[in-house]
Amino acid sequence: FIVDQPGASTSWAVGSPYPVTWTKGLQDGIDMFDIELMRLYEDGLYLVAKSVPTTYSTLNVLLQDVPSGNDYFLLCLNSTDGVTFAISSRFTVSNTSSSSNPSPDPSVPTVTISGPPDPLKVFATTMGPASNGAHGLLYGDEPGIWGVLFMTGAAVLSGVWTLW
Repeated sequence: FIVDQPGASTSWAVGSPYPVTWTKGLQDGIDMFDIELMRLYEDGLYLVAKSVPTTYSTLNVLLQDVPSGNDYFLLCLNSTDGVTFAISSRFTVSNTSSSSNPSPDPSVPTVTISGPPDPLKVFATTMGPASNGAHGLLYGDEPGIWGVLFMTGAAVLSGVWTLW
């Protein structure tokens, strides 16, 4: 999993949408992920998008009223389990427009981030089918569940055999 954009020399202007692009492995087992915008030297965490499907390879992000700085980076992760999949290069957010703005992808959603950083806010948008992060009983751990069921069955059978 690699974040292609924003790159190291990228500068985002407040008020303009920018595409966030990534490249994902074919059989890495990642079906959806979350995106967070963070700062390196200042306190700052923006919860951008939850449950982004990996069928996308781009998501547009529009920053409004976000403090300028040259210490921003994006995290692609599973925020429920705390597993980080990828980290972007450090990039700049400025209050002035850049002449080399990449154009946003009109075929994908645009997520708007505004105001000061606040890790207690909810994600700006939830895109995937699991709006609260909950999954079914067997989601992602079928072998583990079958192992527990087998061991439970074996324990019950041995208990019955002992008492018989």
